[in-house]
Amino acid sequence: MSDGPVSYWDYIKTEELLSLQKGLVGSEAGLGNDEVLFIVIHQIEELWFKLALREVVAARDLFAQDHVPETALAAAVRGLDRTTETLRHAASQFSLMETMTTRDYLSFRDGLYPASGFQSSQLRELEILLGLKTGERIPLGHESYLDALKHYDGSKSPAYRRVEARLKDVPSLHDAVERWVHRTPINGSRPDDDGDEAVVAAFIESYSAAAEEEILALGERASSFALTETDSGRLRDRYQREAAGARAHLMAEEIDDRTERLRIRRVRAALLYIESYRELPLLAWPRAVLDSIVALEQAFISFRQRHARMVERVIGNRTGTGGSAGVAYLDRTALEYRIFRDIWATRTLLIRDSALPPVVGAASYGFRQPPGG
Repeated sequence: MSDGPVSYWDYIKTEELLSLQKGLVGSEAGLGNDEVLFIVIHQIEELWFKLALREVVAARDLFAQDHVPETALAAAVRGLDRTTETLRHAASQFSLMETMTTRDYLSFRDGLYPASGFQSSQLRELEILLGLKTGERIPLGHESYLDALKHYDGSKSPAYRRVEARLKDVPSLHDAVERWVHRTPINGSRPDDDGDEAVVAAFIESYSAAAEEEILALGERASSFALTETDSGRLRDRYQREAAGARAHLMAEEIDDRTERLRIRRVRAALLYIESYRELPLLAWPRAVLDSIVALEQAFISFRQRHARMVERVIGNRTGTGGSAGVAYLDRTALEYRIFRDIWATRTLLIRDSALPPVVGAASYGFRQPPGG
């Protein structure tokens, strides 16, 4: 705390902020308005990323605990929702970039080679912190994404060191939330309870049967409106595949290792349980957490899509300044960089509440009296 009076400009560091838009010439006076706009927007983007990282770290640290207090879930939802709004604000700035014409940008773009937005260490950190794995990354070119963050003499840059440190900062939000979800009671049974595997299997079987009945009934209804027998048969086959796919997903049939298959099977069953029985008091906030995670990833996807459309509008399909495929690369990241796949997949499996299997041990999901209450 300062001992004397504090001014706005000292607290915000206004003069320091306003002196940071000098570009490569070392003087703002030597820059056109378009280049200053370009610099300011990217500096603001980095500040948004800074806020997002702080919120995601706080949420990750909460869910990484062996016991997550139920009273802390509301704060976690607020933090996740704030991150979502932060990414939405970051994406909204692309409309300001679009006030530049192609010629406006080309007047200074060539001087930026080989710099690239790909070198934003904070964006890479955010991807890692959320849970994007190195093996899931789309190659920028001939080099790895980490190599692209080095100085051009091959030495480690501050950006490289940031990302290197973040890779060691485990678990990711995805992994922490997955472990938390794994501990969800399913029909009153917890992972360490005797017979939990059988309880989970029974829930999956009862839910799969109910879902199959719902899906196939919809298939019959859809096929009854088909104009030809061929279309009718095609629709029946489609709904049958959907029902079979739902069961296979819940059973985690794609995973060979038995221990890992059972773990993922329980996670997927727990996600479905939370979403299906969200009216139970102790599942209301967990369901809100899942919804906030979906909104956050949706905002990140929208950020990538909006970025791609801005780039295409301003410079078309040119090769990126960092050597990437430009818009094609950005579009692939928006399509393929999906982290919370199992949470999204749960939406496909949900059925009407009237068709749900009954809850076993519903009383254990009620409000709990505090000690001495």
